[in-house]
Amino acid sequence: MEKKSLGFMVLVAVIMAVAGGVWEVKMAGAELSAAQCKEERTLGENACKPVVYGKLPTPECCQRVRVTHLECVCPVITPTLAALIDVNRAIRLIEGCGRRVPRHYKCGSITTP
Repeated sequence: MEKKSLGFMVLVAVIMAVAGGVWEVKMAGAELSAAQCKEERTLGENACKPVVYGKLPTPECCQRVRVTHLECVCPVITPTLAALIDVNRAIRLIEGCGRRVPRHYKCGSITTP
């Protein structure tokens, strides 16, 4: 995996993990294909790339965080990826997007404090 993509996946994984408990799945009963999940991750990468480099999330990034399906993100959060994630930073980013951060939420190999 490219370093740029890994950085984005870390960001998105954290954002999804900490915000996951406050979202409803928009397509209840319908599973997304691997291609649809890949497209969601690509859209998120494009919208949130500046965050990987230390900037605050843009409105477009926050919107992407709100609409991306957890079932597309949680499966890619391996123990190796989780070890790279600063959960406290992620919580600050989520709160900056106006989302409540649920306690003890598990997504892949991450559990929020």
